[in-house]
Amino acid sequence: MDQAGSILAKSVVEDALKKAEVTDLYNGRRATVPLDIVVVGCGLGGLAAAYCLGQAGHKVTVLDSAHAIGEVGAGIQVTPNVTRLLFRWGLRPVLEEVIVKPEALAFHRWETGERIAYTRWGDSMTEDHGAPYYHIHRADFHKILFDLASSRMTLRLKSRVVGVDPSTPSLTLETGEVVKADLIVGADGLKSFVREVVIGGPDKPQATGDAVYRAIVPTSEMMKDPSLQSLVETPEMCGWMGPGRHIMAYNIRAKKEYNLVMAYPDDGSTESWTAEGDPDQMRGLVAGWEPRIQKLFGLVKTALKGKLMDRTPLDTWIHKDDKVILLGDACHPMLPYRAQGAAMALEDGAVLGNLFSRLTDRAQLPALIHAYEHLRLPRASATQASARLNQKIFHLPDGPQQQARDAEMRQAMRMELGQEIGSVGAGGNEGNANQWADKKKSALQFGYDADEEVERWWKENGQEVLRIRGSVPSRM
Repeated sequence: MDQAGSILAKSVVEDALKKAEVTDLYNGRRATVPLDIVVVGCGLGGLAAAYCLGQAGHKVTVLDSAHAIGEVGAGIQVTPNVTRLLFRWGLRPVLEEVIVKPEALAFHRWETGERIAYTRWGDSMTEDHGAPYYHIHRADFHKILFDLASSRMTLRLKSRVVGVDPSTPSLTLETGEVVKADLIVGADGLKSFVREVVIGGPDKPQATGDAVYRAIVPTSEMMKDPSLQSLVETPEMCGWMGPGRHIMAYNIRAKKEYNLVMAYPDDGSTESWTAEGDPDQMRGLVAGWEPRIQKLFGLVKTALKGKLMDRTPLDTWIHKDDKVILLGDACHPMLPYRAQGAAMALEDGAVLGNLFSRLTDRAQLPALIHAYEHLRLPRASATQASARLNQKIFHLPDGPQQQARDAEMRQAMRMELGQEIGSVGAGGNEGNANQWADKKKSALQFGYDADEEVERWWKENGQEVLRIRGSVPSRM
């Protein structure tokens, strides 16, 4: 099993990026006053911000403490609110080399495998939300974004930030070097140093009570077992819900690999996405689960294990001096139970780039960063809450609440399959325990277009911003 490293051939990425170059982002609009912007962190959100801000005409430097760029992990879900951005950035050809498009979401009961929830995806996602839903390996996704952003940024590795002066602004590196900027974007993840600068003091992540095991198994082995073949041949996002724990599983890498993620009560695991876990312990956690789970976990050779941490939503993502801001997990880390962590970070980067493509005077910077917060903070906070809700929904102990949850999910499934009279049009299944069956909630989550949101904001506020010249306006 390969937990790290992209399978993308260099030539495939280069060909796709040549096509991406013709993408006329922001209709060719570029800031008339380029800024020196430093992005702290070379993760998915930092790369999206670097690309979009670079395309907007700014000079972008990315600082990262790592000695080399690489991504360790397993599968990741790329939802329509993100794929529409990736397509706009010219990445559709390279994505199609490595993604899987799931046909549906299906939840199963832990000990019997009975299907209790079903929501069509596949082409329905594109029809309903204007873009597809993909599954991809995180390493492939990171490489695609890294290669896309490379020509728009200067990357400095081995550059750990140990100090930030938000008034200058400037950053002090572990070596003692001071790096000056016009704007600092803290995209340095869950353990963000820049976050503590913005809020003015220590602020550590809090344990959620859950930990996760992540593993990948080759689908070639699954195809040898008739009971597992359909999991490969009919790609779905499959979930199994049990007392205190759940499993999500799906195909990645053009159906060559199968991604397994199990959330369970934390047993003292470390805060890490790269720590090795014990496959035998992983198998022990599913004792008594249905036969397909036993067989899937029996194929696991190596696994990653980590404690799930979280933070409460912030009141602001902006330092009071208006020159340091936060992005991605640094300000809105997501539990993985709604598959929106990377999505929110990429949306952040897209909104920043679009707003800053309109800069005509340095004095407009505070207005634009507060527009960024105005557009992004409520949506990200609501998505955090949606992910936390699934933690409760998925992990109910067997009993009356679990039975009510299952009955509610089954009803939505019957409506989806036309087995029960009822409407699943706009607003159908509102409030259902299967959040993906809630048409209104899905429209809000997946129909979102970051660039369109900026366009709407600009129509209402753009003239006021353009009138700002040569003096720093009051905070919005």
